[in-house]
Amino acid sequence: MNGASREALAAARERLDALTDSTSVDAGKLADELAAVTALLDREVSLRRVLTDPAQAGEAKAELAQRLLGTQVSGPAVDLVAGMVRSRWSQSRDLVDALEELAATADLTAAQKAGKLDDVEDELFRFGRIVSGSTELRAALTDRKATTSAKSELLRGLLGGRAQPATERLVTRLVTAPRGRSLESGLESLSKLAADRRNRMVAVVTSAVPLSEPQKQRLGAALAKLYGRQMHLNLDVDPEVLGGIRVQVGDEVINGSLADRIEDASRRLAG
Repeated sequence: MNGASREALAAARERLDALTDSTSVDAGKLADELAAVTALLDREVSLRRVLTDPAQAGEAKAELAQRLLGTQVSGPAVDLVAGMVRSRWSQSRDLVDALEELAATADLTAAQKAGKLDDVEDELFRFGRIVSGSTELRAALTDRKATTSAKSELLRGLLGGRAQPATERLVTRLVTAPRGRSLESGLESLSKLAADRRNRMVAVVTSAVPLSEPQKQRLGAALAKLYGRQMHLNLDVDPEVLGGIRVQVGDEVINGSLADRIEDASRRLAG
């Protein structure tokens, strides 16, 4: 997002944080309601354009949203959406993208309040690895001819009782309403949102052999020192990885001589 949309999204994130900080607001319920509004505006293009029309007064757009949604979703969801349509958006689709992000963030907040955010992060990463390793599963989950109910049932069989409720909801929404994204890019976006909930960066660590717990702790501490932020490690094993370890943080790949720098930092931290 650029310009006005970026500012509008930043303001919406602050309002969502304020709402979910309240113990009276059910973050999981709010996530479902925001997801429903996302689906509505994604489907109803004309309504989306009216709610983001810069020629219309912000208060008039907010009143329209309140009339349309007031009997469909809870007060906190209505207030959040009304505040969003008061803002200016560079493109009408940006409003839908923002609502989708807020729905995911609300689910992650619910997991965080339950002390399960680390589990959700790990489950999203592991699910992505499972999908990438199974051509048949990926084909089934991305088949445009398959019904939403069929995909949901498949995911219930895969994740039901084996993953956190927030993980199942996030993955199900992504699979049943991809909105033009690949499954891989959608999972990556969810992982980044999960990391942001703790103001952390995500490091994908691929090693030739599994890392021991002390090695993980030293590597995490060394990366946090290098990047100046707390680091969440997503771990994978590939015997063919060169140099024994490969670390990717965002678009930056660390291996070879840079990996040696991390090892040196780890040794210094270990004393």
